[in-house]
Amino acid sequence: MADRMFASTRKGLIEYGKAGGAWSHTATHFIGQPVTNMLADGRDGTLYAALDLGHFGVKVHRSSDAGATWHELDSPKYPTAPEGEDGPSLKMIWVLAAGAADQPGRVWAGTLPGGLFRSDDRGDTWHLVESLWTMPERQKWFGGGADEPGIHSICIDPRDGKRIAIGVSCGGVWVSEDDGGSWRVGSQGMWAAYVPEDAKYDPGIQDSHLIVQCPAAPDVWWCQHHNAMFRCADDLQSWHELTDVPVSNFGFPVAVHPHDPDTAWFAPAKKDEFRYPVDGKVIVNRTRDGGKTFETLRNGLPQDNAFDLIYRHAFKVDDTGEELLMGSTTGALWHSANGGDSWQLITAHLAPVYAVTFG
Repeated sequence: MADRMFASTRKGLIEYGKAGGAWSHTATHFIGQPVTNMLADGRDGTLYAALDLGHFGVKVHRSSDAGATWHELDSPKYPTAPEGEDGPSLKMIWVLAAGAADQPGRVWAGTLPGGLFRSDDRGDTWHLVESLWTMPERQKWFGGGADEPGIHSICIDPRDGKRIAIGVSCGGVWVSEDDGGSWRVGSQGMWAAYVPEDAKYDPGIQDSHLIVQCPAAPDVWWCQHHNAMFRCADDLQSWHELTDVPVSNFGFPVAVHPHDPDTAWFAPAKKDEFRYPVDGKVIVNRTRDGGKTFETLRNGLPQDNAFDLIYRHAFKVDDTGEELLMGSTTGALWHSANGGDSWQLITAHLAPVYAVTFG
């Protein structure tokens, strides 16, 4: 079971520890500063934090001593534009991911506007994956909630660290079999409600809010999409919509059980311009049969006049598959020790939570 967890919030990185079975606040890092995401690298214990400081820019920090001290690193940079032209600029690091166990120092970053960056020296230097940035199909990508497309999901295959899959809003799912050298689209079967009918099934414009891969059964994938929920059981060859979904099929996060590919959790909401819990009730939908049926979990969650939206990175399951962590836009943080059957409120007083993780 995990004994440390982090909440990346608009006002800092908030750390909690567990003693005697209870969670309590232990430290606040970067107080007052927006932390968009963080990575607790299980390979060597290194912590990485991505900050968005507005007109001061996007910053990356690393800690090699469990958060006691932090060292600012160079941020990823896009190619310089020709003289007289406006080039792309880094708006946000949306996700950080560790490389495989046999790739020490390898760290990945997904950004707005749609860049994938790789570091092989623990974040000291970053390299844009040019093959993805320059491929012609990228011209179809467009922004969803943001003005520009963004990479929000990076999944490193546990069987082969050179096999990478990313999720893009709005650009679908893309897969590389050769360490980022080349890419193929991997979102066949998804459909989009926000484009003309003749583009509905175009895999290259899908708004995959989040994709996750089951570590124990890597052929199995789950996706929370903008207008549906999907599951893939053939290693990103085809996706199948989950149709018998209670309450709402809209949301941002999805988590898959690390050992059971048929068990997954979603946090639904009322879609588009509303973006708050349906009927003001915070719930979690869990399936244990590959999405055929769902249970609606609400024990310990607010069931009256709640406006808590759960962002795509603000829901996590630990390595055992029993502990869940969930943070909301209204600053609430919940923990479940029994797979979501019941929830404990850790605090209701954080700034908006962008991401959570076990450490």
